Formats: sequence, C-alpha cells, structure tokens
Amino acid sequence: MLLEVTSNLEAIAQTVRQYCEKKVRPFVRQWDETQEFPAHVFHELGELGLMGVLVPENYGGSGLNYQEYVTAIAEISRVDPAIGLSMAAHNSLCTNHILLFGNEAQKQTYLPRLATGEWIGAWGLTEPNTGSDAGNMRTTAVPDGDHWIINGAKNFITHGKSGNVAVVVVRTGEPNTSRNASAFVIEKGTPGFSAGKKEDKLGMRASETTELVFQDCRVHKSQMLGEVGDGFVQALKILDGGRISIAALSLGTAQGAYEAALQYAKERQQFGKPISQFQAISFKLAEMATEIEAAKLLTYYAAERKDLGQSVTTQAAMAKFYASEVAVKVANEAVQVFGGYGYIKDFPVEKFYRDAKLCTIGEGTSEIQKLVIARNILK
Repeated sequence: MLLEVTSNLEAIAQTVRQYCEKKVRPFVRQWDETQEFPAHVFHELGELGLMGVLVPENYGGSGLNYQEYVTAIAEISRVDPAIGLSMAAHNSLCTNHILLFGNEAQKQTYLPRLATGEWIGAWGLTEPNTGSDAGNMRTTAVPDGDHWIINGAKNFITHGKSGNVAVVVVRTGEPNTSRNASAFVIEKGTPGFSAGKKEDKLGMRASETTELVFQDCRVHKSQMLGEVGDGFVQALKILDGGRISIAALSLGTAQGAYEAALQYAKERQQFGKPISQFQAISFKLAEMATEIEAAKLLTYYAAERKDLGQSVTTQAAMAKFYASEVAVKVANEAVQVFGGYGYIKDFPVEKFYRDAKLCTIGEGTSEIQKLVIARNILK
C-alpha cells in the first residue's frame, strides 16, 4: 500500500488549487444561487488536462492514474463540490465508459473531444421509476434494420442539457431478465433525443441535472458500446470506478467544511478566548480531522487497487459509503461550530452542508453500498 504523497500528486494538487482559488472560489455563491452551470470552467479544466485524466495520451488525455484522479477531484471539491461532481461525472462515467468499452472507431471519434474539454459528457442509467432497481428500466431500444429505436426517459442526469454526448444504458430485452440492457453513445442533436426538466436542487446547484428524453430516437447500430446485452455489466464496472470518484468528491467536501470550521474556531472569540480553546469545540475538530483521514486512506487504497488492476468492487463501495457519510457528518459539525453564522449564506459551511448529502445518494445510496459490501464479505 503506497500512500505516500508523491511529487506528482503534490504537483497536481497545487495546480488544481491555484486554478480553483482564482477561477472558482470567487463565483461559488453566484453559481449556487443562480443554479448556473459554468461550462467555460470545464473547457478550462480540459486545457489543464483534467477532463481526460484517465484517458491515454494518444487519445488526447493526460494518461494519469486513479490516485492522481482522486487528488484532482478532492482538491476541486474542497472549494466547490458542485464543480467536483461535474468533473467526476464527465471523467469516470461518460468518458471512462467509452474508454473501457468502445471500439477503436468510437474511441477515436469521442475521446479526443471529451478529454480536451471541447465536449462535455453525460451518462444515463437512472429513470423516474428505477433508481436502485435499474434492471427494471422502462427506456427501451428496439432493433429496426441497421438502427435501434429508443423511447423513454432518464432522470437525474448530470449535464443532461449542456452535454455534447451521452452514454445511456437502455433495455433491449425483457424486464428483470439477465443481459437485458445495452449501452449506446448518442450525440446531442440526434433527432428524437432531447433534454427535459432541469431539477431545482437542494445542493450541488452549479452541477446541471436534467432529464433525458427519447421519442422514437433513431440510433445506428455503430453507436452501441460492446454487444447487445452488455449494458448492465458495463454499468456495474463503470460504477466501481465511479464510486471511487464520489469518495474523492466526499473527501474534498469534508475537507472544505473542516478547514472553514477550523479557521473560524481559531478566530471566533467567546468569553475572552478563541472558541477552539473550549474542549467541546476542540473535540469536534479532532473527530472531524480523524474521520477525514480515515476516509482518505480508504479512498486512496481503493484508487491504488484500481491502478494495480485488482478488484475494487468491495473497496470502492467501502470508500464511497464511509467517505460520503463522513462528508455529511463533518459538514453538520462545521455548521455547529459556526453556530448561527453557519446557517446563513455569508459563510461557506451552509453550502457544504447542502452539497454533502448528495454524496450519500449519487452512484448508489449508502444502503446500496452496504448491500454490495455485505454480499462480498458473506460469499
């Protein structure tokens, strides 16, 4: 287990930190209040090599590993978790799905545009009636000669409106049967493919979330990723890596809330001394720091296993489960440290508090993570 901070990890952290302090932090509240998706930020992140972190250089990416990817996500999320969420969804879901399961023509067509940030990617699995129960999805694709006709809808899709291309998993067999789903890569502007309602969210408001709607959407067979029936198996493998990225998102969210609380506790005076000198506050900070460190170890361990080509299903679920719950707890305690000021928008912890909850829901709820962990330890 190699958890030392390498010079490369430190260089990535420093680069991301400098960018976020200059180009993200000044606008965090504005983007949150207006629910604006700052697409220009992701084009700039592409120029920094952060929209194709895992993509090999011959496809226009940075060719970095999962530990380096985790570092970048965590650093962005400590400033604005919404930006970290969008970067994670673009990299680990849409782009990574094409990288892992696309044929050479599909990779050559899409990866250079996605990896450089020229294009923004979306990924669709969840539907209005099927969240955790993805095997019962209602969005279907029916063969028609050299094409497939897709009808249905996906919801809670990151970049559903602004994305230039989406990877979607749809049902090509009977409900609740094995190998009944397939994955397609569909470009924006394809007839019958459109964005639906944009969600008005509690948190992560600068990360766009919309419906995807398919009305007799005609897609050529060349747009299928892999073979008929491979979709759900592909999705599970994608989610293994995606859960590591959500663990990193959670880690950065917790770190940002903790740093704000720590600074405030040192500055805020009550009864003639900083509140950090009161045991009630210092013990809160000690617990926050310890749990963040534990979440970091779980997350980087899962990332390291991913880099070594080892199975990460259990480790990714553990990291995602623990880190996301820590993010919620730390954000809650940070509000408590701020007291009444933690409840108003003039201070950053109010936003961390709202943003953190999504970490326990997206890419598999905490309950689903416990189910995955239990199945693997009880084999």
